[in-house]
Amino acid sequence: MLRITVHLRDEWLLIPCTDPSLHVCWLGSEAISRYTTSYPKREIQADSTFRIRRCVDGGLLSLEDPIKDVLQDNDFIELVIQGDQWMPKQMDLIKSKSVHMSTCLFSMLKWISLDGNSLTTGDLLGLGKGHFKIQVLLSSVHFEMTVFFMVYGVNTGFGNFAQTRIPNDQLKELQDNVIRSHSAGVGAPLSPERTRMLLALRINVLAKGFSGVSMETLNAIVAAFNASCLSWVPEQGTVGASGDLAPLAHLVLGLMGEGVMWSPQSGWADARAVLEGHGLTPLILKPKEGLALINGTQMITALGVEAVERAQAIARQADIIAALTIQTLKGTPKAFDPDIHAVRPQQGQVEVAWRLRSVLHSDVFHSEISVKGGERVQDAYTLRCCPQVHGVANDTIAFVKKILTTELNSATDNPLVFAERGITISGGNFHGEYPAKALDFLAIGVHELANISERRIERLCNPSLSELPAFLVKNGGLNSGFMIAHCTAAALVSENKVLCHPSSVDSLSTSAGTEDHVSMGGWAARKALRVVQHVEQVLAIELLAACQALEFHRPLKTTPPLEKVYGLVRSVVRPWDRDRAMSPDIEAVHKLIQQEKVGVWCALPILKKTQRKYEAESDAMVNPPYFSSRLGQPS
Repeated sequence: MLRITVHLRDEWLLIPCTDPSLHVCWLGSEAISRYTTSYPKREIQADSTFRIRRCVDGGLLSLEDPIKDVLQDNDFIELVIQGDQWMPKQMDLIKSKSVHMSTCLFSMLKWISLDGNSLTTGDLLGLGKGHFKIQVLLSSVHFEMTVFFMVYGVNTGFGNFAQTRIPNDQLKELQDNVIRSHSAGVGAPLSPERTRMLLALRINVLAKGFSGVSMETLNAIVAAFNASCLSWVPEQGTVGASGDLAPLAHLVLGLMGEGVMWSPQSGWADARAVLEGHGLTPLILKPKEGLALINGTQMITALGVEAVERAQAIARQADIIAALTIQTLKGTPKAFDPDIHAVRPQQGQVEVAWRLRSVLHSDVFHSEISVKGGERVQDAYTLRCCPQVHGVANDTIAFVKKILTTELNSATDNPLVFAERGITISGGNFHGEYPAKALDFLAIGVHELANISERRIERLCNPSLSELPAFLVKNGGLNSGFMIAHCTAAALVSENKVLCHPSSVDSLSTSAGTEDHVSMGGWAARKALRVVQHVEQVLAIELLAACQALEFHRPLKTTPPLEKVYGLVRSVVRPWDRDRAMSPDIEAVHKLIQQEKVGVWCALPILKKTQRKYEAESDAMVNPPYFSSRLGQPS
């Protein structure tokens, strides 16, 4: 899917294009339709003629051209209705800072201080979303480097050329060359959000004070971040040792004014023009600075942070989705009794059982479905063993988050500069094995949430297991209901089983045998993100199926918290009374999950009413402040 930003009469509209083979004319018509919907008083005639040009170079586009042939993701275009005037050239707009972009500029109203020691995964995610500007607090004293002996990467070549001394008059050229030669990545570019995370994390590492870069260079990088001037960084090309060389080289190449960059005002454009348009000058690298800027695990770690934060969000919501399925299948909450989990006190298992008890039928929250349906002696494993299966996913996420938090605040350069000792030492902190292994673990752990969810979807759709209409639809045969939605869940789970093969068990020798063991952490991070997205989508399908199953229990009601979850889903997706296209509904609920709206916290006002009853045990609460060990104990 391409995302194109359209300027139309002083407003900026972000248009998603799911079919890039459509013509440019469609893009213009869609922009006009959205404009008139958003601003009904600013009427545009439906039959108005218009012209379109690229913002970056002013190039006119033929309305008959396929979008994919003339535009790229995150491009900016201008649409002019007949009789209107073109806006000034894009670079003039950047320099004057007169562009109002309320729908596509990131709101950077707050500042965050980076010191190389205290960055959290949540902070980095916020930096990626544009919630903060950066100011730097140096952790140690920087010193200008004067070298009289051979120091790797300062006055020697790189990799297999480590023993080749470079003359003093060629040291600047050496640093420029390492950036250019290492900019050898391939594939789609990172999104602006992920590039912003990558740049922020590199700044944090430099602020730690062991990289040997000047304050002038560090301040220039911070200024580029705060202006949201972001280099083109292809996602493929790192083997995860010696650090993420290729993607970080691309990150620096744009800062040097070479290649292309993106900013909210310009879209993709010539890097030097983007920098100068924001009043910035290209980097001029000093000795060691080229190597210092590209040697580290920031690509692996930045993508890993997004993966672990999203994994944590979906893990918490998975418990509530499972609870709704348990309820619609008339499952028993007996398996979540606190005494069962006290005798096997795995932390994640205990927390999941608490969450399930908090929303299922109990002496606090009554369910008419449970009261009328009675209770079974025990349920199938996919229902009964949720605490054990979901629990280990939670514990895996916590483990990975700890590893990544340490990595966020670690000096991963080579060589490292120890100013107080006045020495520079070569080491191996650039090796990405820690985050690579952790992210392989993450993929395996969080995948199980989808694996068990798909089996619950099967139980909901299979009338011999659910006592509900086949595939959760009336007039089966004429209607197919959730038949293929379940197939989609099965397909995603199958893909995950392949993606969960650990990349970090592989290693290929590079640089003529000098770099003879690598982590493959870049692929570990990228596939972990894909696994997490698949898990979100499978759980979205389960949530849709569980809400549809609830329709067949009406007029009976489930517990108040689960009714709130049902109401949230029904605010974006109506029930199925006959077949319709399901992809938009799956995507709508997927967005709710990504926004972390599906969970007990959507029923917080109801739960707070019962909280006073359990104040004596408040010290046992975990995560959201209403999960106590007694809240929701089965009656």
